Amino acid sequence: MHRHLFVPIAALLVLVALPVLAQPAEVEIQTVTVAEGIYMLVGQGGNIGVSAGEDGVFLIDDQFAPLTAKIKAAVAAVSDQPIRFLVNTHWHFDHTGGNENFGNEEVVIVAHDNVRKRLTSGGLIAFFDNQIPPAAKAALPVITFADSVTLHLNGDDLHVFHVPPAHTDGDSVIHFQQANVVHMGDLYFNGLYPFIDNSSGGSVDGVIAAVDKILATIDDDTRIIPGHGPLSNRAELAVYLEMLKDARAKIGALVEAGKSLEETVAAKPTAAWDETWGKTFLTPEQFTGIVYSNLKM
Repeated sequence: MHRHLFVPIAALLVLVALPVLAQPAEVEIQTVTVAEGIYMLVGQGGNIGVSAGEDGVFLIDDQFAPLTAKIKAAVAAVSDQPIRFLVNTHWHFDHTGGNENFGNEEVVIVAHDNVRKRLTSGGLIAFFDNQIPPAAKAALPVITFADSVTLHLNGDDLHVFHVPPAHTDGDSVIHFQQANVVHMGDLYFNGLYPFIDNSSGGSVDGVIAAVDKILATIDDDTRIIPGHGPLSNRAELAVYLEMLKDARAKIGALVEAGKSLEETVAAKPTAAWDETWGKTFLTPEQFTGIVYSNLKM
């Protein structure tokens, strides 16, 4: 059983295949108020974070290129200030697809060093057998960092920090320190089994470590913008971590016992969580295959 056989058409459309956007008029951008001056935009692709205030607009991720006009319209509905900065949480193009459009409008793009490297060279997302071409110059981050950077905008300190390889090798978390809001990118799929991109340096142990770290630095009042899924909080993130640890332990035990991928999938190691987490994106079989492959690397 090859891992590519686990991929349903819906998953391909959500994360990878651009033809789904041939009719972008069908996509609606929903605006969710997170805190004063902070919003989450939900459309197609990764959730977008917005900070709007007197210093301008700061975006976190930008979904797909055909949606840029709709994203700008949603931003204009909450602010009459220009979009000045854009941070990419990682390199996947459901989060960076609009980079070129915004870069051409002189929006300053910021990301971890590895995001620029991967966008510059392109690469294979092996699980989906999808070869991503190199990005245009305008789509590349012009400010990169190795560990962290802080932007002081709109009365807040936006601390952007890298975590060791997790969803990919270029993941960043954005912490609005005064507003008590965190954007986690694809370290957090709320209500969905997460995709861990082994071919982009991802690691299930890294995701667990990153979520553990974030839980230790937030409180019960923190609002969390996940990469995918609805607005969240600390209690829900703790359940996500519990699921990840349990799945990793059970799949890891089967790997240690020398079980094949087919045997591991047949054992249904995620059965206790499948009803909640395995219905809308990755199937339990897909998620098990990803974790199994990661632990065998």
